This record gives sequence, structure tokens and C-alpha cells, in this order.
Amino acid sequence: MGESIEFLQYLDERMQLPETDMREMSPLVLAYIGDAAYELVIRTMLVKTSHAQVERLHRRASARVKASAQAAMIAHLLPMLTEEEERAYKRGRNAKSYTKAKNATMSDYRKATGFEALIGYLYLKKETTRMVDLIREGLDAVFPEEAQQMPQEVSEAETAAETGIRAAENGEEV
Repeated sequence: MGESIEFLQYLDERMQLPETDMREMSPLVLAYIGDAAYELVIRTMLVKTSHAQVERLHRRASARVKASAQAAMIAHLLPMLTEEEERAYKRGRNAKSYTKAKNATMSDYRKATGFEALIGYLYLKKETTRMVDLIREGLDAVFPEEAQQMPQEVSEAETAAETGIRAAENGEEV
């Protein structure tokens, strides 16, 4: 956990990013960053647990990031959320979006937007351990056939942020 928090703190310091009050931030902005954070976690998980070709990795990632999967995950996770986390989810779910759902019902699209807002909220609060734990719990509920195939505990070195640190330190593209 320490390394991922250090990464996010270093990012703030190195890029001279100002402190932000997430309560004042648009829920759609939280969903925007949450979408990226969630996608990075999923891609990291798939790359580290599979030797598949990129096309297959993309198909597996797409199945996990589509609105219907995220809606199913948040339905499972709602009873586990703190009041603060539930508020972040509801802000995202209830946000007025001007984009139209592609290949999803409007209900699933709104729930997925709420899920992404929650992930973005946790990411920006530097609560990456909680973020990864919720993602893992949701994936296990929605994709139970894979729960046995994947390691049950996500080590600190396997968080998406840590993966980015290592790649950047090695001069690799992130």
C-alpha cells in the first residue's frame, strides 16, 4: 500500500498538482478518472495472469469494463460501501450525462457511471487498497468462474499504480 500512495503523492508533487476538494468536483469528472483507473486495474490483472494475445486480452477486458458488468458489480457492492462511498456512487449515478449509452440500457449506463465515479473518488483520495478490494469483490461476484483461477489476494506490488511506477522507472511506456 505504501508504494501506491507514494506514487500518487509523487505524481501530485512532481506535476505540481493542486489539492482538490472532491465534493466540489463534478461526478462525471470522477467517473472520467475512475474509468481510467478501473481499466488499468483490469488490464494489469489480465496481463499478469494470462499469456494471451492482445486481441484476446482486449476481449476479456471489454467484458469486464462494459456497463452491464459494472452495473452488476455495484449491485453486489452497495451493501459493503461506507456512507461516504455510497454518496460518491449516487452522485455519479444521478449525474446528468449528455452522452448516450452504447450497447447498454440507460439504467446500466447510469449505474456504471456511478461505479466509475466511486472508483475515481477512491483513486483521487489515494485509497487504492480499498479501490482494489472493492474491484476484486465485484469481479468475484460477477465472474465467479474466474475467481478460482486468479490469485485471491492482490499484493501491493500488483496494484495498477505500482505497475505504472515500475514501468516508468524502467523507462517503459505506460
